[in-house]
Amino acid sequence: MIGWLEGEVRQFWQRGARQGVLLVCQGVGYEVVLHQRFHSHVRGLPQRSDAPRQLALFTHLQVRDDGWLLFGFETDAERELFRELISVSGIGPQLALGLLGFFPLPELVQALVQADLKRLSQAPGVGRRSAERLAVELRRKLAERFGQAEEVALMDAAPLPTGALRQDVELTLTALGYEPGEVHQALAAVAVDQDAKSQDAKSQDAKSQDAGSSEDWIRGCLRWLACRQQGHG
Repeated sequence: MIGWLEGEVRQFWQRGARQGVLLVCQGVGYEVVLHQRFHSHVRGLPQRSDAPRQLALFTHLQVRDDGWLLFGFETDAERELFRELISVSGIGPQLALGLLGFFPLPELVQALVQADLKRLSQAPGVGRRSAERLAVELRRKLAERFGQAEEVALMDAAPLPTGALRQDVELTLTALGYEPGEVHQALAAVAVDQDAKSQDAKSQDAKSQDAGSSEDWIRGCLRWLACRQQGHG
């Protein structure tokens, strides 16, 4: 297994949807595939006229029947996320590179942990089904690895509304264009806020999961979603 390379960038290359570098290490040239954002970053690095451009990479080697592919990453965390992505059924290296090339690492982790399907689907080649599969399979694992487990636990444990009230809220927000993951986050946030208020009031009635009308829940969710969108903007 080749896990690290350091050497001289002899050439940048582009073949179809793939791009990368020819990295010469102790007289041996390795063709290394890079995601688009990292490829552009390396090309933009300053270079002295009297010295070759040097580059160090964390690498992942994929062995296939039709050949070997070597992928390069700037950080070990990025390589580990790439490995997590391709571990999901139906997600290949090209799609994983598309995600890593489209989102900075913290934004990609956040989108996966929060099951933000709308954001994930913005990456090239990522459809709704792929985004759902990634979020379902990686959400908890990435939350624990990147220190967001508490946030996910809070979302999952929040006292959400039930029955017809919840269905009404979900249908309304979905009709307005919000993704299921966004709706769940908004419901959890409003539920936590209501629970905190009920604790302050020390009222048993106020502690009910279904306290408030569907209009109250919808307004609360829309306020939270609007604030969140402004924060991302």
